[in-house]
Amino acid sequence: MIPKIKRILYATDLSENSSYAFIYAVDMAKKHGAKIIILHAIEPIPPYAEAYIPLKETMQQKQEALIATVKGRLEEFCKKAEPQIGTCVDLVEKILVPVGHPPEEILNAANDENCDLIVMGTHGKGFLAHTFLGSVSDAVLRRTRKPVFIIPLPSEKVTMDW
Repeated sequence: MIPKIKRILYATDLSENSSYAFIYAVDMAKKHGAKIIILHAIEPIPPYAEAYIPLKETMQQKQEALIATVKGRLEEFCKKAEPQIGTCVDLVEKILVPVGHPPEEILNAANDENCDLIVMGTHGKGFLAHTFLGSVSDAVLRRTRKPVFIIPLPSEKVTMDW
């Protein structure tokens, strides 16, 4: 028996083509009556970069400003999609912007938020080990016990109405 899908984690890199994978997440959410949790992980500032920032507080403030900017961009992205998908508030339950290594943050969010499915796009760039999958999607796919729906993103920009 297939478990009921109640929560979908949609992981995005905020690229212009990422909206292509969002359409799949929306379609699945509508079909299953599920909610979507949007996640974009921000890579932490490397320790060696701290030497270039005079005060530790300044670095923390810059990181908080970046998180606020990303949340704003995700909310804007959701609003632009409304003419095609309906009210985003009805489908999107949460927007998460954690600071950390993206595969780890995706896996943590999927467990912490009790998601039943992970939807993400892949660029398919790289060589040998990453011939068909991107490094983040490959790492998530290899380490999770949850179903993962990987959408190959088109090589050129997809023209969406939004």
